[in-house]
Amino acid sequence: MTPLEVEIRQRIESEGPLSIADFMALCLTHPTHGYYTTGHPVGGRASANREGGDFITAPEISQMFGEMIGVWCMEVWQALGCPKPFTLAEIGPGRGTLMADILRVAGALPEFTAAADIHLVEISPTLAEQQSLTLSKDAARIKWVRDISALPDQPTIIVANELLDALPFRQWMKIEGRWIERAVGLKDDQLHFVTRPSSLDEAELPTGHAACADGTIFETSAPRESLVATIANHLNTQNGAALFIDYGHLKSGFGDTFQAMKDHGFVSPLEQLGDADLTSHVDFEPLLAAAKENNCTAPTPTTQGNFLLSLGLLERAGNLGHGRDKQVQENLQIAVNRLVAPEQMGDLFKVMAFGAPLSLGERWPGFEGD
Repeated sequence: MTPLEVEIRQRIESEGPLSIADFMALCLTHPTHGYYTTGHPVGGRASANREGGDFITAPEISQMFGEMIGVWCMEVWQALGCPKPFTLAEIGPGRGTLMADILRVAGALPEFTAAADIHLVEISPTLAEQQSLTLSKDAARIKWVRDISALPDQPTIIVANELLDALPFRQWMKIEGRWIERAVGLKDDQLHFVTRPSSLDEAELPTGHAACADGTIFETSAPRESLVATIANHLNTQNGAALFIDYGHLKSGFGDTFQAMKDHGFVSPLEQLGDADLTSHVDFEPLLAAAKENNCTAPTPTTQGNFLLSLGLLERAGNLGHGRDKQVQENLQIAVNRLVAPEQMGDLFKVMAFGAPLSLGERWPGFEGD
């Protein structure tokens, strides 16, 4: 039993079952026992054999992913009228690999690099330390902040990869026609999923909920919607654009997507508390609505595969492999396949962008033709 589990058990005994949102927040961000505040969750590119961390994100698979995001940032900056200065921010930057790749490819546009005030929004001291090492060449000009409220008042470009899935969410289970909150409680001295009296208004449910059988689960996440709304409000005031990439679905639906990762494999979300990553699939439909409700424009969200291919991933892979030996070319092909193949990350991961007050019209980089 981990120290965090001891503390959570004591809280349940004194206060009753915890919402999954509260349980998840404690497991991930507890100041002394939280997974993100104390651990080293992300494996690196040297981890092809799964060494290091508990999971691998797209930037750690290949430099090409970050380079395509860099291309997106530069094209958006130009569409914004090349503001000088502007904020280039990443929320939840992992090991710093994505920003390192963005800045490297941005060297092709010196005016962009010179105008950028680089900010990393990070709550984990251990990850911030890793980021400073990864970005050592640029560390002197990077500002680390803990919250997006610390971003300066100026045009802003924000990117976030696999951030939304780690924000707390709530689950609701249909029981005798009502949607009751699912929670974490104690049963026979073990942590179990239970219910608590809170219920969900039917107006918040997707079409078709009346036909769902008892036991069906629906998930909501106020923190995700709040984050998007806050960013949208900042962009509406300062001008700019945001890009979110995460695994999930474009239309609201039903199902239990609560999961935990440890050592590159799935474990029970109720085990190894504070030592395993907790996530769920992101429902992009309410997030897009939150952006539009705050006066932002947005293209239709797309898949990671379509997004990267539209930005020129295949051409970049060809350039990197030109004149190289067979092994290098095979490794590049493996990386491309992992990033864009429908059965790999290509369809599971979705991409959403929004911005204001500038409308990029019918041409948002990476979203053409969708």
